[in-house]
Amino acid sequence: MPARRTASSGSPFETSIGFSRALRVGAFTSVSGTAPVDSDGTNAAVGDVIGQARRCFEIIQDALHQVGVPLQDVVRTRMYLVRASDGEAVGLVHGAFFGEIRPAATMVVVAGLLRPEWLVEVEADAYSPDLA
Repeated sequence: MPARRTASSGSPFETSIGFSRALRVGAFTSVSGTAPVDSDGTNAAVGDVIGQARRCFEIIQDALHQVGVPLQDVVRTRMYLVRASDGEAVGLVHGAFFGEIRPAATMVVVAGLLRPEWLVEVEADAYSPDLA
């Protein structure tokens, strides 16, 4: 079995819940649900869905880098929104990160996220056959 490589974003939830920000096993990498949290654990861009989405994608990009996977290898993203009206704004931020890559993507409106000030949370999966 291929070695497991993990990444951490420093989120306080990683230890208490028991998960990795990203997990790479061979050619496959999954990035956990990523909320807009700054490195010190505080909420980023409170009230600003564009800033929150940008922060989520920055955390994802860094987690992928930690396990040696380029952003270009992302094949799927999932975006969870608490307000349908934020779909276009979050989509534009997604496009800024993934416009050339064009992964399969899903955007879902949910009743809420773990913290009420979070407006968006994002997951990503990557496939890197050349890196396995």
